[in-house]
Amino acid sequence: MATTANWTATLTLTGDDPATKTYTAATSANSPAQDQYVNLSTGANTITAPVAATPVRLTIVPPAGNIVLITLKGVTGDTGVPIHKTDPTTIGLDSTVVTLCLTAANTVNGVRLIWS
Repeated sequence: MATTANWTATLTLTGDDPATKTYTAATSANSPAQDQYVNLSTGANTITAPVAATPVRLTIVPPAGNIVLITLKGVTGDTGVPIHKTDPTTIGLDSTVVTLCLTAANTVNGVRLIWS
C-alpha cells in the first residue's frame, strides 16, 4: 500500500510586522516515508534516494549541538550550499534525483534523513 505525504510549513513573525504565513508543498502520492540515520565521514558522502517509491522532498536534520559544517551538493566537486549546523533543512526534489552529496568538514554521527 502506498503512503501519501503532505508537507506544510508555518512561519510566525512577531515584532514590528507580525504575521503568520503557511506554505504547502506538492503532495507525494507515492512517498517512501523513510526515516533513516546516517553517519557522515569527513569529505564527500553520497546519499542515495530510496528506490521503492519516489520522494518529492528530503529533510536533513543534523544532530543537536552539531558544530561541523555540512554542505549539500548535487554531485561531488560541486561548490554546494552550506546548510545550518543544527536546524532542519527541507528541499524539494525532482523525480529524476537518484543521488546527492553531503560533504562534511569532519565526522558527523546521527544525521537524520527524512524522505517523503
